[in-house]
Amino acid sequence: MAKIRIRKNEAIEKAIKRFKRLVDNEGILRRAKECMHYEKPSIKKKKKKARAEKRRRKMDRRRRK
Repeated sequence: MAKIRIRKNEAIEKAIKRFKRLVDNEGILRRAKECMHYEKPSIKKKKKKARAEKRRRKMDRRRRK
């Protein structure tokens, strides 16, 4: 479960932004969406492979700079 503590004199908008970033980094929404509908194992495997490939290409681009 994602939790944040609001810091002293922190704007609520900034705290909400931190919370959203935390939820995104933990993958909570992505996991919830995945669980909404059944997905065949072969489709899961293809998506996982595509995510890995995208991550690899992104890292290659960063190394070249």
